Amino acid sequence: MSAEDLENYETEMELSLYREYRDVVGLFSHVVETERRFYLANSVDVQARSDGGEVYFEVTMNDAWVWDVYRPARFVKNVKVITFKDVNVEELAKPDIELPKDSGF
Repeated sequence: MSAEDLENYETEMELSLYREYRDVVGLFSHVVETERRFYLANSVDVQARSDGGEVYFEVTMNDAWVWDVYRPARFVKNVKVITFKDVNVEELAKPDIELPKDSGF
């Protein structure tokens, strides 16, 4: 496999992952970003913890989707992340009205 073949493969995998994200984002209520991963989730709990003067975050998510191109199963029932880095949690806005996909609009 050449370097160009590998680059094309990785590009196609990223595009496929983006398409999957676009298809599933409407199923979730929150976006969670950590230093290592990006998640969509319907339930998020972030707790700041302290141990020996060090502060870390314990993030618990339920009904989640993980942005990871190398992960074969991206839907996860329960996720727990422990991190010393920043955690960003955003609630996704839901449209007031949703048109049927086959309505022609």
